[in-house]
Amino acid sequence: MRHSLPIAPQFYVTAPQPCPYLAGRMERKLFTALQGEDAERLNDALSKQGFRRSQNVLYRPTCADCTACLSARIRVSAFAPSKSQRRVQKRNEELRRRATSPWATDAQYELFRKYLDARHADGGMADMDIFEFSAMIEETPIRSRLIEYAPSGQPLRAACLTDLLDDGLSMVYSFFDPAYEDLSLGNYMILDHVEIARDMGLPYVYLGYWVPGSPKMGYKARYKGLEVYARGKWQLLTDPEEHKAETHPLSVAPIAEQVARIQLPDSHPAPRRR
Repeated sequence: MRHSLPIAPQFYVTAPQPCPYLAGRMERKLFTALQGEDAERLNDALSKQGFRRSQNVLYRPTCADCTACLSARIRVSAFAPSKSQRRVQKRNEELRRRATSPWATDAQYELFRKYLDARHADGGMADMDIFEFSAMIEETPIRSRLIEYAPSGQPLRAACLTDLLDDGLSMVYSFFDPAYEDLSLGNYMILDHVEIARDMGLPYVYLGYWVPGSPKMGYKARYKGLEVYARGKWQLLTDPEEHKAETHPLSVAPIAEQVARIQLPDSHPAPRRR
C-alpha cells in the first residue's frame, strides 16, 4: 500500500510597513503559497482560520504589537437585512447579476480604474496596470468567479472577484462605479452574496477583515450575524467595543506559536483498493 505525505506548506513573514487602517502602527503579514493539486483544500482550511487569498498567496496579519485585524464572515442563517439595507436592495433592483469565469476584460479594468482613482488613489493598488489587474483576476488555483452587476443592456456598474469555498463564498475584491456611490453598491454586493450563498446552501459569506477603531472597516459591524475570528475561534460580534483590547501589544502571540497553532488539511487520502 502506498502512503502519501501530509501537506506541509512553508510560512513566511513580510517586512513591516505602515498600517493602512490604524495610524501610527506597522503591519506584517504571515503568508504561504497556494499551489498544486491541494490548493483548494488548503484555501478552505486556512480561510476558516482567518487567512485571505491574493492570487496564489494566502495571508493573515501578524503584526508585532497589534491583533486588531479580525477576519469577518456573515453567518447566513443569522442574517436579516436592516431597514437601511432593504433600501439599498430596493435602490438597486434594476441590476442584473452575471457570474463569469475569472477572465479579465477591458470593461472590468476601466471600472476598476474609476474605482481606484476615486476611492484609493493613494493606496497600494493605485498604480496597477491592465496586466497586473489581469493577474489579480486570473491567477487563481481554486474555484473562482467574477460576478458582474449592470442594468440590462447598460455598462458594467459593479463587480466582485469571488472564491467558492467548501463552507461559503469569499469576496476577494469588489469594485464599483463611483458615479453611483449614492446607491451603496459595495453594500449591495455583500447583500447579494448572502442571497447567493443562501440559494447554494452555503453557511457563510467571508468579507475580509474588520478592524475595531478603523472608519474604513466600521461598516462591516452593521451586518446582522457577523462573526469575527478572534483568539483562535469564530465568535458572533455583539459589542464592537469588546475587541478594542486587540490593539494592545500583549495580545500578540510569537510568530512561531502562531504557525504552530495553524490546522492544516489532513494528509492525502490513500488510494482505494480495487
